[in-house]
Amino acid sequence: MFIPDYYEFCARVKTVSGHTVLEKIPSYLEKFNAKRPMIISDKGVSDAGLIKLVTGAIEGSNVNVQSIIDNVPADSDYKIVNKITKEYRQKNCDAIIAVGGGSPMDTAKGVNILASLGGNNLLDYKGAGAVKKKLKPLIAIPTTAGTGSEVTLVAVIADHEKQVKMSFTSDFLLPDVAILDSRMTKTLPPFITAPTAMDAMTHAIEAYTCLAKNPLSDATALTAIRLISENILNVVKNPDDLEGRLALANGAILAGMAFSNSMVGVIHNLGHATGGVCGAPHGVCMSLLLPYGLEYNFHKTTHLTAELLLPLAGVDVYALTKPEDRAEKTIAFIRKLNQDLHTATGGRHARFLKEILDRDGNMMVPREKLPDIARTAMGDGAKVYNPEELDYDDNMMVLEHAWEGTPLDREKVKKGKKKYI
Repeated sequence: MFIPDYYEFCARVKTVSGHTVLEKIPSYLEKFNAKRPMIISDKGVSDAGLIKLVTGAIEGSNVNVQSIIDNVPADSDYKIVNKITKEYRQKNCDAIIAVGGGSPMDTAKGVNILASLGGNNLLDYKGAGAVKKKLKPLIAIPTTAGTGSEVTLVAVIADHEKQVKMSFTSDFLLPDVAILDSRMTKTLPPFITAPTAMDAMTHAIEAYTCLAKNPLSDATALTAIRLISENILNVVKNPDDLEGRLALANGAILAGMAFSNSMVGVIHNLGHATGGVCGAPHGVCMSLLLPYGLEYNFHKTTHLTAELLLPLAGVDVYALTKPEDRAEKTIAFIRKLNQDLHTATGGRHARFLKEILDRDGNMMVPREKLPDIARTAMGDGAKVYNPEELDYDDNMMVLEHAWEGTPLDREKVKKGKKKYI
C-alpha cells in the first residue's frame, strides 16, 4: 500500500445510526446549550411527512423549534441563504437542524456561516479558508443516502445569475452531529434512491483514485463501495427494506468521510458544471459520468480501478477474474449497474447525458450546451486532484461520449489524441 509522505484526515462528526435514533436530538441540543433550533428542509421532505417525524421526536423536551424552512429548492442559491439567515436572527434561533439531501444540508451550512460570523451576504465568505472559527450547533439528518454532506467540510451553493456552483470549504463547516435513521429514507422513491446512492458510490470511487488519497480515506471509501454495491439494487426494487436503507445511509456517510479528505476529480468537475449550466440533478450526473471518468483516467489508475472490483463485485468475481482484466471488469460492472437501475426504475435512471429529462419530459442537457459545460468546468477546483490533467478539449471529449453513450477510446486518451469518435 502506498502511504504518502504527508496527509491530513478529519472525521470528527458525531454519528448516530439506527432505526429509531431521531429521539436523541434533544439530548444533543442540550449538550450544546441550545433550545431554539431552526429546521431547514425542502418541500419534498415536508410533503413526505419527514419533518413531522423530527418534530415528533422533539416533542415533550425542553427544545422549542422556532422556525421551519421547508421550501429550499434544488441547487439552492446564495440569495436564499441570505434570506433564511435574516429569519434565523429575527426568530432568535440558536441552532440548526438540517433535514434533507444535499441542497438543504448545504443551505444550512451557508446559513450557519452568516448566523455565526455576521454579515448579510454569503459571498463575503466564498472560498477555502474564509471560515476561521467555530460556528453555531448544526445537526444533520440526511433523507437521501447520497451526498454525504452530513460529514463533509464543504458546502456547494449556486450563483444562478453566473451559472456556477461555488464551494465553501472549512473544517468548521462540519456538522456537530449526523443522525442516520432508516425512517428518514424509507419514502424516497426508487428513481431518486438510485442516483443518490450512485452519487455516494462516485464519492468513494473518486476518493480512492484521486491524487490526495491516503490510507484512512481508502479504508472508508472501500467499505462505502461495498455497502452501496451490495444494497443499492435491492433497495431500489424493495423500498421498504429498512436494513438495506440503513446500509446505504452508512455507505453514504463513509463515502462523505473519504472524499472530503481525499478530494474528487473529473467526474465531479464535469458534474458540477453540468448542474450549473443546465440544472441537471447532481446525483444523476455523477452516476452516468462515473464510467467515463474512470475511462479517462484509466492509463494513470489502472491498478486502482482493478482493486475496486473486490468491493464492487465481491470476492468470488474478483478471484475468478484475471488480474489484467480486473480494471476493465470494474468499468463494465458499473455500466451494467446503471443499466440494471435504468430497468428497475422503469427507464427513469439516466445512463447518458441525453437521457436526463425534466418533469415535463424535456431534455435537460442538449448537445449544443456541451461547450458551455466544458468551459465552465475549467473553473471548477475538482480538476486539481484528478490523476490526469484536464483542458477544454478533454472535457469535450468526455462529455461527448457521456452524452451519446459510447465508451472512450482509452488508447487515444493515453497517447494524447484528444479527438473523440
